[in-house]
Amino acid sequence: MKSFQTSPCQSIQVAGKLMTFEKPAIMGILNVTPDSFYDGGDNTTPKKAVEKASSLLQEGAQILDIGAYSSRPGAPLISSQEEMERALPAIHAIKTTFPEAILSIDTFRADVAAAAIDAGVHIINDVSGGTLDDQMFATVAKYQVPYILMHMRGIPENMQEQTQYKDIVTDVATFLGERVARLRSMGVKDIILDPGFGFAKTIAQNYELLYRVNELHYFDLPILGGISRKSMIYKKIGITAQEALNGTTALNTVLLERGVQILRVHDVKEARQLVDLFYT
Repeated sequence: MKSFQTSPCQSIQVAGKLMTFEKPAIMGILNVTPDSFYDGGDNTTPKKAVEKASSLLQEGAQILDIGAYSSRPGAPLISSQEEMERALPAIHAIKTTFPEAILSIDTFRADVAAAAIDAGVHIINDVSGGTLDDQMFATVAKYQVPYILMHMRGIPENMQEQTQYKDIVTDVATFLGERVARLRSMGVKDIILDPGFGFAKTIAQNYELLYRVNELHYFDLPILGGISRKSMIYKKIGITAQEALNGTTALNTVLLERGVQILRVHDVKEARQLVDLFYT
């Protein structure tokens, strides 16, 4: 039996070290929001955030993705100040407890990203691909940290009204390609692509993108797959997000078979087991 293989891609520099992707990496989701669709309210104090970080790291997460603003469809807008007041205490506590952990900040705001990097975060994960803050790309270029470039239209409040595409994969690829070119022109070296499952896409479009995600390897950049417990799973089969672990594992298998290099997940232990099954 032949093992799965990630698609060859550019390595990235993280915290002064080279991260390569012969075997997929696991990014553990650590929301410090009160209203995220799956685990909102679970980690809203620094103590709880540290406990969650400890669990994710023990289960095999290589990256912790800290989010202080819910990007679920219809999520209300909060100020950047409130976002920082949620995120920064958690970042400081996690950095103090786990100084070697690789941290990512899940934000579309340049000032939040800058504050998080100054606090010790290593990666910027921008769900808007730079469309919601015209200072984001300049911030990435200034700090020279890895940048996760995701496809989305609109804002979380209205993105599900913007699902008109000629061809979902071609349109996503065009968006990503244009923005990669702009980042390169600004001197940004380390870019990770995220096709944005669940963001400004219908359920059918999400599955078309899933089955054709390998077409995005054209860019020779790491691809992040984030489908964990999303509505493309639970709405399709009539369950809740809390019941969607089995579906998440199934779709993560599809992502791995198509060479995706990073899985962003709520359930790190199960994702790690999945990777260990298919990669020697």
